[in-house]
Amino acid sequence: MDDPNQLSVTPTLSIPRTELHYRATRAGGPGGQHVNTSSTRIELLWDLASSRAVDDDQRELLRTRLAARLDADGMVRVVASDRRSQQQNKKAAEERLASLVRHALHVPKKRRATKPTKAAKEKRLANKKKHSDLKRQRRGDLD
Repeated sequence: MDDPNQLSVTPTLSIPRTELHYRATRAGGPGGQHVNTSSTRIELLWDLASSRAVDDDQRELLRTRLAARLDADGMVRVVASDRRSQQQNKKAAEERLASLVRHALHVPKKRRATKPTKAAKEKRLANKKKHSDLKRQRRGDLD
């Protein structure tokens, strides 16, 4: 079961909620009087440099892959303002942060070069021969 004091990113990585800083501001755009008077937009900041949740290798990987999301202080910044309530936007911002970190830490498997099988080579050559014969028949005998 999920720990309410931790933001689960992967099965092996969780960010303590004490490392997350929330800032609520007024959201822009349509919404009428409600949006002009309530602070429902959530800005979530995570201090990557001083986080105890990641090791040094992960920190460096995150720093390079999330460079566009880092502010001048080295904080990862995520904003959510598409929901109606502050609580919903807070949850959405946490999900976005978890997704960002998860994707940034994912290292794709190296492709192992493989050779075509003997049967595949023979099939390719047989198709080439068949195509060649077909073209030769269209030409007619020029000899």
